[in-house]
Amino acid sequence: MGLALMTGLWAAIVGFAVLGLIWVTLPPIEGVDAITRKPSATIYARDGSVLATYGELYGSSVTVDDLPDHLVKAVLATEDRKFYYHFGVDPFGIARAMVVNVKAGRVVQGGSTITQQLAKVLFLTPKRSLLRKVRELVLALQLEAKFTKDQILSLYLNRVYLGAGTYGVEAAAQRYFGRSARQVGLYESAVLAGLLRAPSRYNPANSQTRADARAKTVVMAMLDAGFITEQEAIAAKLQSVKDLPRGTRGSSRGKALHFADWVMGQTQDFVGRPSEDLHIFTSLDPNLQLRVGSAIDQVLAKNRKAKNVSEAAMVILDLDGAVLAMRGGRGYRSSQFNRVTQALRQPGSAFKTFAYLAAFENGWTADSQINDRSVSVKGWTPRNFSNRFYGTVTLREAFARSINTAAVRLSETVGRRKVITAAQKLGITSPLSAAASLPLGTEEVTLLELTGAYVPFANGGKGVWPYAIERIENQSGTIMFERRGGGPGQVVSPSAVQQMQSLLRAVVVWGTGKKANTSQSAGGKTGTSQDYRDAVFVGYNGALTAGVWMGNDDGSPTKKVTGGSLPAEIWRQVMMNAPTVERLDAIY
Repeated sequence: MGLALMTGLWAAIVGFAVLGLIWVTLPPIEGVDAITRKPSATIYARDGSVLATYGELYGSSVTVDDLPDHLVKAVLATEDRKFYYHFGVDPFGIARAMVVNVKAGRVVQGGSTITQQLAKVLFLTPKRSLLRKVRELVLALQLEAKFTKDQILSLYLNRVYLGAGTYGVEAAAQRYFGRSARQVGLYESAVLAGLLRAPSRYNPANSQTRADARAKTVVMAMLDAGFITEQEAIAAKLQSVKDLPRGTRGSSRGKALHFADWVMGQTQDFVGRPSEDLHIFTSLDPNLQLRVGSAIDQVLAKNRKAKNVSEAAMVILDLDGAVLAMRGGRGYRSSQFNRVTQALRQPGSAFKTFAYLAAFENGWTADSQINDRSVSVKGWTPRNFSNRFYGTVTLREAFARSINTAAVRLSETVGRRKVITAAQKLGITSPLSAAASLPLGTEEVTLLELTGAYVPFANGGKGVWPYAIERIENQSGTIMFERRGGGPGQVVSPSAVQQMQSLLRAVVVWGTGKKANTSQSAGGKTGTSQDYRDAVFVGYNGALTAGVWMGNDDGSPTKKVTGGSLPAEIWRQVMMNAPTVERLDAIY
């Protein structure tokens, strides 16, 4: 036996052995059409627009027979024109791609068939290697042996990634055009088929310009393949992505992602660990959200360096505690930390509200008098921001001028425990110690709970539990959770509410919060922590209650930013002419 023959024989033996080893290590293809995945969640704003999506978005399964012929032809024209004529592998296509790539000096064309691509999507990793390519070829042959061509193409169209978190043509059509893949036209089909080359680059949510250019390339490929007429190609090329229905693409703009994360953190408490996709409908108002973002961006851009203030947060609630807007920080990309719900900061004088409420509930009135002079509690002596004493003043004046010594004297007279009880009754849940400095806001709270505690002064004394989720549905439309009922009921007497409204109104008319005065119904309170580390303004305007915080994450002092300065300015910009709840209901 000659050497060449012997070498060839051994090469064949080794080749078959390697192929056999690869074959026995391949994953089974049985049940491929029932491969499971993690359920996704889509979060909607009050107007039905999409705020964010979590997980992998799949649409309902479709078959080739369900889809328009031009969508199937668009995919075949760009990915595998000989799909219905080969056995899962196209040797001529592979050879052609190799020649093109060698001439170009880089990989510019692939030779994989749709069956090979399906094998890769279902069973293999994206990592390129010779072994993976061989496994892909073998799996493609197995798929061709088990399924019909239409079944393979249907599986591919249901599983392939098409950008923006979507898998399959049905999910992608809903995401980009707001309609089923069963209803897309020729140009829309070209947009979807164009995504297969580079889903992140060509999807309409990322770039309408690139998506449009790629779609027109697909149209020409369909014409070249003989799948459409020249007249159809001309008509399709006259269309543009910007003229198509928007669906849900590009609706979040990254501005409500702190809110969306907060919502997702609560979802499991309501529905556990579902096996189906979820649709979460929330109370967030996109228009108010944009106003909040615009005001924060503008004020920070103007004052960030000059005032050494790097962060800001804001939340808006309606009369029953629904969160209408939430900005958790300067930017979600730079920090996912939510300064509305997670940050514990000192509210400063914004906490005095609870000391005065406790006084009203124990017989005092807005016109009751208190002596503003030096006070000392076990060696601790607070001082006033103005470094002066006003003598005998009414509670209204003491509150409006935010006089520290008067607040401490009032707290000591009424009782610190009663101040804590008043705060907790209105919704403060963070731990509070009965220190002498309690009424000056030295205990840390979140902006959300502080803002929620002010809502009873706008709604007549009813307590609220701030919330965002209105209802949750599964993929089939079954309601898995729906909010019913409200907060804890009446927590402040009508007479005490009127007294507090008198004080809160005085703050914005002639007190420390004049920059926040928006209308005859507005009222609020300023707060500034020691060394200007935290600046807060919380108040209401008609039916809306909002809180603003500004400061630095590392707790470093700002350059004399007070609650009555920049936070009040942001608050006023957002709340000026803000829609009432009745107007919001009329809109939606």
